[in-house]
Amino acid sequence: MTDAVVFADVSRHYGDVRAVDCVSFDIADGEFFSMLGPSGSGKTTCLRLIAGFDQPDSGRVMIHGSDVGGVPPYARDVNTVFQDYALFPHMSVQANVEYGPMIRGVPPAERARLAGEMLDLVKLGGLGGRRPSALSGGQRQRVALARALVNRPAVLLLDEPLGALDLKLREQMQVELKAIQRQVGCTFIYVTHDQGEALSMSDRLAVFNHGRIEQIGTPEEIYDRPQTAFVAGFVGVSNLLAGPIAQRVAGRPATFSIRPEKIRMLPPTQPADGELMSVTGTVASRQYFGASTRYAVVLDGGSELTVIRQNGGGQAEPQDFAPGSTVRLAWQHSQVHWLPEEAAR
Repeated sequence: MTDAVVFADVSRHYGDVRAVDCVSFDIADGEFFSMLGPSGSGKTTCLRLIAGFDQPDSGRVMIHGSDVGGVPPYARDVNTVFQDYALFPHMSVQANVEYGPMIRGVPPAERARLAGEMLDLVKLGGLGGRRPSALSGGQRQRVALARALVNRPAVLLLDEPLGALDLKLREQMQVELKAIQRQVGCTFIYVTHDQGEALSMSDRLAVFNHGRIEQIGTPEEIYDRPQTAFVAGFVGVSNLLAGPIAQRVAGRPATFSIRPEKIRMLPPTQPADGELMSVTGTVASRQYFGASTRYAVVLDGGSELTVIRQNGGGQAEPQDFAPGSTVRLAWQHSQVHWLPEEAAR
C-alpha cells in the first residue's frame, strides 16, 4: 500500500532559521498521525509543506507516491482545518459546507445532500440555516471540520484545531475527532503542542524540536520509552537522574528516566518490599489536584524528583507526607528507562 505522505530529507530555511532541518518520515494511509512540539519546532512548517502553502528548499514531499513539489494547494488532494475556523461569516452553515462542492461544479441538489451528510456526521444536523456567529466555538469547529471533509480529501490537515476551546470541550472534541476519523477512514495529520491531545488520539506521533524529529512512535513508545532527554521531559512529566545520583540509586552513572506515577512514596522507616531501587528525600512541596496529588521531593544528594499519587485508590494519605517531612521513594527496576548515551548528552 502507498503511504499517504512521505518526507524525504526535507529542509526549509528562512534566512539563518532552520525551520525544518533534513526531516524524513512517512505516514500510512488512513493513519491518525500527530506532529507534537513546542512553538517554533517545525511542525507547522511541515504541515504547510504538505498543504502546498510553502515549498521545501531541498528534499521531496510526496502524497500517495507523487512528488508534489511546485503543485499548488488547490491541486493537492488535501484540505486543512485551522484553529480560527476560517468560516465565511456572511454564509449559513449549510452554505459554508457546500462551498467546496460548489467550487468543484457539483449540482445544487447533490452538494446539498453531501453537506447534509457531513453536518449529520459532526452532530450538527438541523443547524444548517444558522450563521456561524450564532454557534458556539465547538459548533463552529465542527462546521469547519464538515467543510474540510465534504470533498472527501485523501489527507486532512489539522492545525491546532482545538486550541481556542475550553478544556472540557477540547477533551470532548478529541474523542469525537478520533471517532470521525475512524468513520471516514481518511488520513488525519494533526499539529499540536498539547501532549495530552497527541497521546490520546494518535496512532503514531512525531516529536519535533528545533526543526528536527527527536522520536517517532506510538503513544505508548513515546511515553514509556523516550529516546532523548527532550522527549522524556516534553511528553508528560518525567524524572531524569544521571551521574553520581544515578550511580548511587541504580548502580550506574548513565541517564535514566522514571515517570512520577511509577514511584511509591513511603515513610522513611518502611522497607521497600519487593522494590529494587529506593532513595530518601524531603518533601519540598505538595499540590492537590483532586484526582491526584503531586509532590516535589528533594533527594539527599540534591536532585529533585516529582511524585504523583492517585487519590481515593485505597492508599491512605499519611500526615507526615506534608512539606518538610522525610520520605522514602521506591520503584521497580523494570519501570526505569535508560536513555541511549548519545541522546542523554
